Amino acid sequence: MVTARFKGSKWNLVAGIVMLFLGGFVWFNPFGTMLALAFYIGIGFVLAGAFYVMSSIEIRSGWYLLVGALDLVVGLILMANLGITAASLPVILALWSLTVGVVQLIGAFELKRYELPWGWSVLMGIIGIVFGLIILAYPLVGAITISTVVGLYAVMFGILQLAEYYMSKNMYQIIIDRR
Repeated sequence: MVTARFKGSKWNLVAGIVMLFLGGFVWFNPFGTMLALAFYIGIGFVLAGAFYVMSSIEIRSGWYLLVGALDLVVGLILMANLGITAASLPVILALWSLTVGVVQLIGAFELKRYELPWGWSVLMGIIGIVFGLIILAYPLVGAITISTVVGLYAVMFGILQLAEYYMSKNMYQIIIDRR
């Protein structure tokens, strides 16, 4: 059983190396990264929008329906023309963030009226508005930030996978030595 655990950890080594290469690729290919992100974010928006629409039917909230419809439209726009979307992704995300932030603020006060927890909705609404305004003011910074964060995440994930591999290798040796 110990040997199987060690053999399984070799996949952490493979995953770590792959993620390090992916992180480097993302950093040195920001346009390709923006194209891929446009597609995947579009899918995410469509799925989130569908879930918001279903939730709005269940809880009978016009605000959830509005956010769901907005997410569906944004998702379809993102996926319809990836080249234009990649170039305008920071502005699209900023406008979405502003709109959803405002809707979340309004929805928070609806929650408050029904004596439901509403503080997190206010906080998220404010964060969304501030984020949207910053990216609208500096869209190039937004594009660079998006690619940089994705690349950084991949590199960090790769480093953590390598660390997990080496830690599990050492744990295997400790377990064998104790026998």
